[in-house]
Amino acid sequence: MSSTTEAPVPQPTPRAEAEQPAIEARGLQKAFGDLVAVDDLTITVGQGEVYGFLGPNGAGKSTTVKILTGLIRPTAGEARLLGRKLGDRRTKREIGYLPELFRFHDWLTANEFLDVHGRLAGMTRSQRQQRIPEALQLVGLTGRGDDRLRTFSKGMQQRAGLAQALLHNPKLIFLDEPTSALDPIGRRIVRDVIRELSAAGTTIFLNSHLLSEVELVSDRVAILNRGVVVAEGRLDELRPQGFAVSLRLDGWSDERRDVVMRLATIDSLEQLADDLAALTVTVPDEATIAELVAGLVGVGARVYEVTPRKETLEDLFVNLVDQADGMDLKVSTQGQADTP
Repeated sequence: MSSTTEAPVPQPTPRAEAEQPAIEARGLQKAFGDLVAVDDLTITVGQGEVYGFLGPNGAGKSTTVKILTGLIRPTAGEARLLGRKLGDRRTKREIGYLPELFRFHDWLTANEFLDVHGRLAGMTRSQRQQRIPEALQLVGLTGRGDDRLRTFSKGMQQRAGLAQALLHNPKLIFLDEPTSALDPIGRRIVRDVIRELSAAGTTIFLNSHLLSEVELVSDRVAILNRGVVVAEGRLDELRPQGFAVSLRLDGWSDERRDVVMRLATIDSLEQLADDLAALTVTVPDEATIAELVAGLVGVGARVYEVTPRKETLEDLFVNLVDQADGMDLKVSTQGQADTP
């Protein structure tokens, strides 16, 4: 491809200049015969946002990514990427994608691999020569450009795949399980890259089952179960307000109950052997924990244990999926797995 006919490399759109959502999906559905992998999916992702897309195995996450990236067509519904309909050729030059199950030509060096993908993305030779070392540095592979991919560990290959996804400065990047094969150092590198890209205005659609990783970088999350979004929003909006606190006391009495009820909500209470009582309560804030302990001590209680815990994304995820599984979902959402 001649450099005179190559399209310019798309540049990330700063948050302040974003005029339309990066992703708009309305009523997306994907059925494989009687199996409905994605059902009535409606989401909006703003430009420059890190959007965590979560769900148990077989929930429809990878199917959704394949629809949005144009690898498969939806059975129903519509979506727009960067303000344009799915399949628009201009949009394809402005998105990056790291699939969960990647297969690279392992006889290529990292430089050759990225050069091929840079040419496919319409980058000029000078753009590729400048950008390839930058991309390798971003993912922690400085100095490995002349090494063949077959000599890379699986985690290093995954980071090379991430370099491919961000090489042409796309406005929107889909990352499907980007840290699944990485050690803690590799996961930290990917987190740093995601934060840097987002700060520059790049939108990240992050599909992952590593909830702690998603929790550290996402602006908003959606939780998918059996193809249906069961919750969406910022983590501080989705989590219950307040703190759960576990207490262990030297017994229980009406007087102690009155102190607890005045300051907290009792979630569980168990009378243990040797006149011990174990209870879990919910308080509105951390300051109330100290007030609660002082109140119990004031009525003669000995407090042996105080363990506060704010609900994690994992707690939220498990609770929401359990609740959804307990509901009578529509027949069309009973699919158990994504299509291969």
